[in-house]
Amino acid sequence: MVRVLIVAAIAWPALLGGALAARVHDAAPVVAGVIYLSASRVCHQRPERSFQWDAVSWPVCGRCAGLYVGGAAGAIVAAFSLRRRRPAPRMVSWLAVAAIPTAITVVLEWTGGVAVTSAARAAAALPLGALVAFVLIRTAAGSSRAIE
Repeated sequence: MVRVLIVAAIAWPALLGGALAARVHDAAPVVAGVIYLSASRVCHQRPERSFQWDAVSWPVCGRCAGLYVGGAAGAIVAAFSLRRRRPAPRMVSWLAVAAIPTAITVVLEWTGGVAVTSAARAAAALPLGALVAFVLIRTAAGSSRAIE
């Protein structure tokens, strides 16, 4: 199960990138369409909140892109940390801290006072994505102290 989580955390952003490349180059439209459709189940895909490549919107918004890239990084770190057999630190506190940048961007958007760019959304979501993946993988590996 742990290997599946690690592979999935790394494969999903790679699939999203592949679908984007396929759309930009007009290749594999069915495969790209299926991936964009799958991504639409978890993301609003609003063009004004998404990165663009050759006038083609990414399959997910900036915030989701940050979460997924962070998740891939967190999965890689978790994979290497499992080999050390050390107990994971207290994660609930770290998850709360990692969520602060994303929460700030959401509050700024909802109050309407500040325009938050896709790059800022992505950067703010990176730590949260990384830590969520790390915690899930450590927990799945059976670490008794992954979450306290």
